[in-house]
Amino acid sequence: MSASTSASPARDPRTAIGLAFEQAIVTSLGDEYAGADPLIRNTANPELGDFQCNAAMGLAKRVGQPPRELAQKLVEVVDLDGLAEPPEIAGPGFINIRLKSEALTSSLIQMDDPELGVEASDDPRPIVIDLCGVNVAKQMHVGHLRSTIIGDALARVLERRGRKVLRENHLGDWGLPIAMVLHTLRANGTDLDTLTLTELDVAYRDAQARARGDAKGLEAARTRHSGPHRIAELEAQQSGADEARAAASDTLVALQQGDEELVQDWNKLIDVTMQAVYEALDLLNVQMGPDNNRGESFYRDKLQPVIDHFEKTSLCRTDDGALVVDFEDRKRPLLIRKRDGGFLYATSDLAALRHRTQETGASRCIYVVDARQRDHFRDIFDAARLAHWDRTPDDHDVQLVHVPFGSIMGPDKKPLKTRSGTNLTLASLLAEAIERGTSEVASRSENPSAPTHGLDAEAIGAIGRAVGIGAVKYADLSNDLVRDYVFDMDRMIAFEGDTGPYLQYAHARICSLLEKAGESDLGSAAIQLGDPSERQLALVLLRYGSTVADVAQSLEPHRLCGFLHELAETFSSFYQACPVLKAPDDQTRRSRLRLCDLARRVLEDGLGLLGIEAPTRM
Repeated sequence: MSASTSASPARDPRTAIGLAFEQAIVTSLGDEYAGADPLIRNTANPELGDFQCNAAMGLAKRVGQPPRELAQKLVEVVDLDGLAEPPEIAGPGFINIRLKSEALTSSLIQMDDPELGVEASDDPRPIVIDLCGVNVAKQMHVGHLRSTIIGDALARVLERRGRKVLRENHLGDWGLPIAMVLHTLRANGTDLDTLTLTELDVAYRDAQARARGDAKGLEAARTRHSGPHRIAELEAQQSGADEARAAASDTLVALQQGDEELVQDWNKLIDVTMQAVYEALDLLNVQMGPDNNRGESFYRDKLQPVIDHFEKTSLCRTDDGALVVDFEDRKRPLLIRKRDGGFLYATSDLAALRHRTQETGASRCIYVVDARQRDHFRDIFDAARLAHWDRTPDDHDVQLVHVPFGSIMGPDKKPLKTRSGTNLTLASLLAEAIERGTSEVASRSENPSAPTHGLDAEAIGAIGRAVGIGAVKYADLSNDLVRDYVFDMDRMIAFEGDTGPYLQYAHARICSLLEKAGESDLGSAAIQLGDPSERQLALVLLRYGSTVADVAQSLEPHRLCGFLHELAETFSSFYQACPVLKAPDDQTRRSRLRLCDLARRVLEDGLGLLGIEAPTRM
């Protein structure tokens, strides 16, 4: 029989019940069944109980016993003393469990503290999250939205669990593309002190176009004996491209050698780019700043040591002058150095991973990058394992995780673009979200009974910004990350349904209720859970800590979104069924107000983990 659960009931009774049935399975079937999932689920019908153990059906097949007979054995040995009423068997072998009211109340009281049932990890090693990943001289686009807000949400969840998180913006600030645009701007005499990001973005595209020759087209034209005018045209294009690349190469060499004026101009390009990035991050309520930037330039002196290590340990081979790493389970090798001696993104990523695990000592490296890079990161991680960079210097395993995400699609189910067909900038998307959010809040404030009625334009604008940005972030985070989703502002901004504004509005409604109540010291109110709706709200609230822990492990923020939406709907049902301000007596009134306050705090905390503000008025 397991140790009694009565002395210290878990804040999440479902967890305690699961542990009790895990022990019961071992007691009934033997140690070889240790770790078997007891399959604890919420009951579909609260009249049957609070939870259901469905383990008997699956285990019965393995042990050759009738499910109901095995269920009876589990019921006979499971120790739920002090936590639940005697379990009841239903149907072919379902085990229904109803918590004792005093145990449920005790767990809720334990949860009602600043931590809200979220337990801290005791792992002191840091976690690195690679997110954002902007390129110097280019506008942020909608693809950066997903990497940035997903990475920030995961960082917030892990920090909420007490982990030290290092957010890393792997800035694309080095190499030939940057040298191309830098040379072009300097050759054109552009004043870099007044340069805007829009002008820089145009210069980047122009530089790329100038360096884009057509060697294959020229060869084909000569082979086919095309007209002299066509050949001359292609020769001029190719010659110009060769000159542009040569000039860019010379610029890169000078930059690598530390040419003072060139380095100053290079830093100006970074400043122009990052100013716009920080403005977007501020709008998005994302916790990132200059200290989080560790661009490709940081690793430029660490690339050759990566090559040296792979050569020294015979982990790579020469292939037509290039260096590649082979893997036993795939034909595709990983190219880590070109035949001309040039390095690649893979070399930079390996240098970054080596730094993060060997110098930072991170026990988990998380890369929030779109799903199209899945094969790339599979190769990088496997190459790092070959080099033994998947262990920290103090000999702990390092989890190397790629968190892939899908694309944001337009109504036509194609990647979201502007009406003219160009890539949609992140700045324009956020501007639209804030405009729509502000318009919606302003419209509602015209109602004399609205909590926002009479607020000035600045206050309405602040709430509108929170609503608009929250709508976009929640719509993104509430989806299964790897799936594409359609960007539908009308649906996102709605105050009903599974949306960010719905959760924000639920929080604001509770704030208004508590303000009207005018009560203080609700923490001393005795909790009563006599009504089924009160009981159901308590059961949902108690799952918050385990939900946060689950997201920290699975790295799937949509699970937290789902919990918060369920909490908001459960609270709505409670509010409809249980009068709060007009409760039958003062003790019931204060108990329900305490439940309201706890629900408000969990909503606020959970939205905060998603990086979404929780206005007190809407």
